[in-house]
Amino acid sequence: MSLEQVLATIDTNLDASVERLKELLRIPSISTDPAYADECRKTAEWLVADLSGLGFRAALHDTPGHPMVVAHHDGAGANAPHVLFYGHYDVQPVDPIALWDTEPFDPQVTRMDDGSSRIVGRGSADDKGQLMTFVEACRAYIAQTGSLPCRVTLFLEGEEESGSPSLLPFMDAHKAELSADVALVCDTNMWNRDTPAISTGLRGLVGEEVTIHAASMDLHSGYYGGAAANPIHVLAKILADLHDTEGRVTLPGFYDGVPELPEDIRAIWNGLDFSESEFLGGVGLSVPAGEKGRSVLEQTWSRPTAEVNGIEGGYTGKGFKTVIPAMARAKVSFRLVFDQDPAAIRSSFRSFVEQRLPADCKVEFHEHGGSGAIQLPFDSPMLEAARQALSDEWPNPAVMIGMGGSIPVVGEFKRRLGMQSLLIGFGLGDDRIHSPNEKYEMSSFHKGQRSWARVLAALSERDG
Repeated sequence: MSLEQVLATIDTNLDASVERLKELLRIPSISTDPAYADECRKTAEWLVADLSGLGFRAALHDTPGHPMVVAHHDGAGANAPHVLFYGHYDVQPVDPIALWDTEPFDPQVTRMDDGSSRIVGRGSADDKGQLMTFVEACRAYIAQTGSLPCRVTLFLEGEEESGSPSLLPFMDAHKAELSADVALVCDTNMWNRDTPAISTGLRGLVGEEVTIHAASMDLHSGYYGGAAANPIHVLAKILADLHDTEGRVTLPGFYDGVPELPEDIRAIWNGLDFSESEFLGGVGLSVPAGEKGRSVLEQTWSRPTAEVNGIEGGYTGKGFKTVIPAMARAKVSFRLVFDQDPAAIRSSFRSFVEQRLPADCKVEFHEHGGSGAIQLPFDSPMLEAARQALSDEWPNPAVMIGMGGSIPVVGEFKRRLGMQSLLIGFGLGDDRIHSPNEKYEMSSFHKGQRSWARVLAALSERDG
């Protein structure tokens, strides 16, 4: 059975797939609000029933929070890879309700002036529409062939929008059941509406809170000014020392594990239709402020950073108070890339601060989490297979992009299950996720299904 027949089945059954998505969207699976716990369970049960009807061995797993859904299909390719598809079925609250043009849980298909259509409703893009693109691709394959080209496990959680408190214990307890050759994660965007993207990197994060103490109490700046150590001065100097005049971070060993970006990847990024002036201009800025000689995309996708996220100390109320404060505090975060070691970065920062403390000052630190970066090898055969499959479907070739933020589950797949991830999603930047009038483009939903069918076919041709 040819891939073209599977794609034709997706096209023929598009209206039916939209109705299934609308049925799923009507269930208000808001994970953060205990009042919707029954609705979250109802959503999980809906998914188990739908996947079981396709021939998956699907089960609902209770947790201390909302249920997990895990489903398995053996596929037809004995030597094909085993893929784990991850998505989440819970959604954000709908507030402020007055800003919605339609009822959030009464999904509507809206036709736009340019002839395009979109599905409007809470969860349409984040993440029910995205996860159903994969389910519908599986549905079309099974309808045509009776099987799937790869061995497939689906892992759908119901707490992503509320911090995933049950995720890690569940993964640890079900390692054997969830382990696969590669994880497929759909909670990401395309580059634009005609250009698919694979996100190859996610930056890691180290968070530190540093407090400098000096005198035993706040002091009158007239009596003690000039003689007493001022912790705000001390802290400000230390924070200023974190960067040199070229914008590089000065912590010893900070760039260990940070290679230069491959020239072919830099060429791809430089060729994207990205305007640095528009990117910065949209938030009232004009000049890149990071490492000199680096593009904005390189700065935000493949370079590590040190940022001061907040400072406090002394008198900050209305009016004026002439004091030398007893303490000053700052919150500092480091975004990590490639193979930077979070523990080494934290240790280097603390030593950096301690070495700069003058007499009569002491420091305390408070840790605010840390995780390493995730970087898919640029020469990964699975990455190349998926890139070509996406390029065959969309008007423009697929691009490999980075992400400045983090998707924690991707790191846990690597750390706990030993799996790399392919981050392939079909959302757009204007989908209004977490906001009123969330939408998912019909082109994303339709061509997303076709894309997953192509990706599964391409991966099946690689040895597992």
